[in-house]
Amino acid sequence: MTDLPGIILAGGRATRMGGGDKGLREIAGERLLDRVIARLAPQCAPVAINANGDPARFAEFGLPVLSDSLPDHPGPLAGVLAGLDWAESLGAEAIVTVAADTPFFPSDLAARLRAAAGPSGLALAASPDAEGRLRQHPTFGLWPVALRDDLRAALDGGLRKIVLWTDRHGAGTAEFASDPFDPFFNVNTPEDIETAERLIA
Repeated sequence: MTDLPGIILAGGRATRMGGGDKGLREIAGERLLDRVIARLAPQCAPVAINANGDPARFAEFGLPVLSDSLPDHPGPLAGVLAGLDWAESLGAEAIVTVAADTPFFPSDLAARLRAAAGPSGLALAASPDAEGRLRQHPTFGLWPVALRDDLRAALDGGLRKIVLWTDRHGAGTAEFASDPFDPFFNVNTPEDIETAERLIA
């Protein structure tokens, strides 16, 4: 039996960043992916990257690169499905996913997601926004391998919005504090890189 595999979702097109792989952008002298791997590896094993295109650009990380099994980049759920298919081949029962552009996610993410899992085994992370409203972060989740065929059917049927599917399966919510800043802050723009560097400093 494998431990809890971790999947880094790096399949986005980074349009607000001018294209390319956001995970390869540097923040304070270190690539985003290096920071994400360093946070995820103590929590999950093994770790893989979900990305499309030539996997060789990630070769130096030494991790498996999983491409979407569905065409036309249908979004993060396709990356989740690729991770679930990989985990099934390992004999694992679930995976944890994180986004490649979020360098400060909690160091107890996996444990808290497991503790919050709903009846189906699903859980999503959430944190309060500036107004105190709880906001889900659907790319940070615990996903049971047992639901992979259901997810594949939903994607084949045109579903793209993560929470529509997770709500259907009664996902639990793992709540994280946003003090002193939201740990799910993600880097979408060049200005966000400056913000992240200030947070690191």
